[in-house]
Amino acid sequence: MLTCTNLNTWYGPAHILFDVDINVSEGRVLSILGRNGVGKSTLLKSIMGVVSPGSGDIEFCGRSLFGISTHKVAQSGIGYVPEDRRVFADLTVEENLEIAELKPGAWSRREAFCAFPPLEEFRSRRAGLLSGGQQQMLSIARAMMGNPRLLLVDEPTEGLSPIMVRTLARTIHDLKNAGQTMVVAAQDLAFALSIADDLIVLDRGRVVYQSGIENARVEIDKIRTLLAV
Repeated sequence: MLTCTNLNTWYGPAHILFDVDINVSEGRVLSILGRNGVGKSTLLKSIMGVVSPGSGDIEFCGRSLFGISTHKVAQSGIGYVPEDRRVFADLTVEENLEIAELKPGAWSRREAFCAFPPLEEFRSRRAGLLSGGQQQMLSIARAMMGNPRLLLVDEPTEGLSPIMVRTLARTIHDLKNAGQTMVVAAQDLAFALSIADDLIVLDRGRVVYQSGIENARVEIDKIRTLLAV
């Protein structure tokens, strides 16, 4: 579904991504693991067109997205949940979802509330008054309102309690079981192993490990070493 080939991205003179290759198959979850600052967010932003890659290619469902604007990437069927969540703090939970309900499809407010029961409980609460975990749920639900074929999620567990991390992992499993394709960037190895079908490790902007999840569990000590470097 999604293929990045020899992707290179710069921030001004700083070279951030180096010849990154990834492949995401339909219906699967790819976890991108790595320490803070190794290029995980830049990779997602490059796919989404938030940051313009300098060279390489990004192909989604047979179409090149290289150099395409962010709104056109979104229109092609890719949803994006940034690390900082970006909920509309002064709007209620339901209003946040309503403004994203662009067209009839598999996801409506009703489906969102079914998938994220805590959101229905707080549907009339302003989003700025939600906990971090609830805001993360709202961000994912809002992205799903666009019925994306591919969902990019950046550091969803950042700052969340262990209980909320487990809740989020169950939600991602439910989405995957419903056929949703996802790329999830994370630092938490246990979380990544719990949700992923495939896993890559980034270090200093390069892919240093890539495997299916079963083999990754066997090589967990190697992965821990790569994350600690």
